[in-house]
Amino acid sequence: MLHRILLLMSLLFPGCVSALRADTARLTGARHNILLVMTDDQGYGEIGAHGNPILRTPHLDALHSESLRFTRFHVSPTCAPTRAALFTGRHEFRSGITHTILERERLSLSAVTIAEVLRGAGYTTGIFGKWHLGDEDTHLPGRRGFDEVFIHGGGGIGQTYPGSCGDAPGNTYVDPAIWHNGRFERTRGYCTDVFFDQAGRWMESAAAAGRPFLAVVTPNVPHAPHVVPGDSWADPYRNRGLPDAAVTYYAMIAHLDAALGRLLAGMQASGLRERTVVVFLTDNGHSVGSVFNAGMRGTKGTVYEGGTRVPSFWSWPGRIPRGVDCDRLTAHVDVFPTLAELAGARVPSDRSLDGRSLLPLLADPSAPWADRLLVTHVGRWPTGEAAAHRHRRCAIRNDRFKLVDHHELYDLHADPSEAHDVSARHPTVVSQLRAAYDRWWDEVLPATRENEWAMGPYENPFKERFRRQWPGPKEPDELRRMDPALKFNRPEPRF
Repeated sequence: MLHRILLLMSLLFPGCVSALRADTARLTGARHNILLVMTDDQGYGEIGAHGNPILRTPHLDALHSESLRFTRFHVSPTCAPTRAALFTGRHEFRSGITHTILERERLSLSAVTIAEVLRGAGYTTGIFGKWHLGDEDTHLPGRRGFDEVFIHGGGGIGQTYPGSCGDAPGNTYVDPAIWHNGRFERTRGYCTDVFFDQAGRWMESAAAAGRPFLAVVTPNVPHAPHVVPGDSWADPYRNRGLPDAAVTYYAMIAHLDAALGRLLAGMQASGLRERTVVVFLTDNGHSVGSVFNAGMRGTKGTVYEGGTRVPSFWSWPGRIPRGVDCDRLTAHVDVFPTLAELAGARVPSDRSLDGRSLLPLLADPSAPWADRLLVTHVGRWPTGEAAAHRHRRCAIRNDRFKLVDHHELYDLHADPSEAHDVSARHPTVVSQLRAAYDRWWDEVLPATRENEWAMGPYENPFKERFRRQWPGPKEPDELRRMDPALKFNRPEPRF
């Protein structure tokens, strides 16, 4: 990927390529560690350093101050799609993912993950928290490149959906049962602490063994249900004019901030911090309306900026510039090629990626960056109705313009809040973006059918495994909710 960028730059900017090669060379080949933290349903505005007037996030604020920040970084509108795009460097539709449940969250078995690529380069790999790319045996992360697996099931702790997507029976945010390398483990404490603490122990053991690691920490908070981690975390947000859901939402984020701070402090004390690239981002826009949203339109589940623009902090002391904003148009699909290039890993030659390496920008945030097109589609159409949703809940954008639902056009340079439809003023832009979008849709549509008609099992695999390890009764209501036939005739859940 980098050689393509260098070739383009050699044509456009003669004389600068050798300097860029030198800058990017210092970021590669050092057998450094990688820690990627991605929270669940935390939007761009849910960080104090991003202007939130109420929420306190001192540790994220500190990471913000020591990071290169991509301020126009975009992901998919919901959970599983973002994870698929991030892990593969390709739009989620190419991996068969068009939903968050109903087997349509299962990552295609033909997909290649960043964990597989890095493991091929000698890394040990671990995931801690939310997987949400398939709960059946063939789809679990242990089969997708991860050596250490410490996860809950489904899209959230305690969830139950028809077919395969769902967590262990009766699971809760406090003392959750966690799937750990092929068996359930009963844990103690609030789920966020459980995931961060386990990740810290594993990273220390990997470092002691002398192996570079990829640690992916994906806590399920602040995803609903909103469960307060303790009154002391909620008290600062009570009596502040916030809805009750926002009080708990902010408390969960403040608690997560402390857990992240504890992990980073431990890495600093052990000497790991200087040898580790730390990446922080979130999986979609925020999910609680009527609170601070950094001036953006829309929330999770929409294709507007508030649904897809998220924090993206990259920190590596002494290697990546700190305290710098980069406003280039970047996205989750860029993470795969960037981490592969950082690690000196080889991407299979048969993989065509939608992402591009961020290395030139990590070396120099002002480096030239060619314009690009990014496509967003919420998916989630009723089973078998893709054609009718071709132009619904979708967007295509370049650096300046964004076309929503095939007819609304926004000039994001002049109107970042997407308040004014300028399609009548720029008919040529509308036509160009429409044509590009339709070409993209026709290209990806066959891959979207992989999971469309798949019939899941009559019991969530996480529940079946749990009862095999610890036998117990099956509740009739739970069995009804897991009925895979509901995929074809049930009302669609919101998320």
